[in-house]
Amino acid sequence: MTQATRQNGLHLPTLAIAGFRGVRELTINRLGRVTLLTGENGAGKTTVLEAVRVFAARGQQSALTSLLHDRDEYAADAEGEANAIPGRIPDKVRALDFAALFFGRSLSKKRIAIGPVSAAGRLTIEEVALTEEQLSLIDGLIPELPADDAIQALLSRFQGTEQIHPFVLNDDGSPVDARTQAQAARILKRAAGSKPSPPEIRCRSLGPGVLEGDQIAEYWDAIALTDDEDAAVDALKLVAGNGVRRAAVVGDRRRFRHQTRPIVRFKGDPDPVPLKSLGDGAVRLFGVALALANSRDGFLVIDEAENGIHYSVQQRFWRMVLETAEANNVQVLATTHSLDCVVGFARAATECENIEGALARINRRNGEVWAVEYSEEDMRVAAEQGIEVR
Repeated sequence: MTQATRQNGLHLPTLAIAGFRGVRELTINRLGRVTLLTGENGAGKTTVLEAVRVFAARGQQSALTSLLHDRDEYAADAEGEANAIPGRIPDKVRALDFAALFFGRSLSKKRIAIGPVSAAGRLTIEEVALTEEQLSLIDGLIPELPADDAIQALLSRFQGTEQIHPFVLNDDGSPVDARTQAQAARILKRAAGSKPSPPEIRCRSLGPGVLEGDQIAEYWDAIALTDDEDAAVDALKLVAGNGVRRAAVVGDRRRFRHQTRPIVRFKGDPDPVPLKSLGDGAVRLFGVALALANSRDGFLVIDEAENGIHYSVQQRFWRMVLETAEANNVQVLATTHSLDCVVGFARAATECENIEGALARINRRNGEVWAVEYSEEDMRVAAEQGIEVR
């Protein structure tokens, strides 16, 4: 395909990551409408998905804290650990370790850069010193804070805009509790006045597991009574058969968040059955279809895309993802460890001639990370010959 075709509608036609988590430097010179990442455990595939999430959020503090929570990146002091109650994490233990965002887990003189290979469009994040005015604002409203030199900040820059994200340290160097961190951030945001934040790109994320009922309910509510509802039911038919007629979510999500559940009705059966009774594959496919519908004009990242999906369904699954992503203008990045998943993706990408799929293997050796990229012809040959590309 031409360069113009590749970049049409893609937020990231290429990707460069520097200084982020376990990645010192990584460049992927071609991303597609749907990009599948392979590689060994620990190579950095999931880090690529996390980097896309941060880029889509333009470095907003909420995205950074969400990522750290997802990875249990807490800075616990000895007192917090000693006083921990089984089954509950106290505030001190739940203080987030912002240094974990940076390569080498160190803030000092480190800088994160995420975006296209062209440096002009990248997001950057680095540690900065707060001004005397900013420090006095925080001191005045949160008097219990330690000394000023224990108040640090991250600065996000994107296309001429800047955002300050303060984080406050205890006397032992660990971050203070999450509530105080959030209060400090609100103070500086109010002080900045009406400076506009850079517009975020919608980005949905699917983890290795299946969506829970309340998340399915949220996604379903957004597409109910639209053509996307029919597309989600059609995706369910890939594993549940053509007898599927309708799907719905029952329960009051606003009052009982964890008591909603999706149900499915089959042709000829008077009573619907719970979606979960059809197995993880059905829940996974239904969840991916819903996430695609809720990611219109944005990103969808899927970790361990093969989970729950039988090898015989992989090709049809990826064809659904490619076609829906193109129709909804969604850019998808996914990871896998499965050869069946790679083969199914390659065959589907070959079938969908006007929709670009991209395949890259992430390698790691001696702390360095790099990508081996496969052309569409490479993918076709790999699928036909069963060549190992994981």
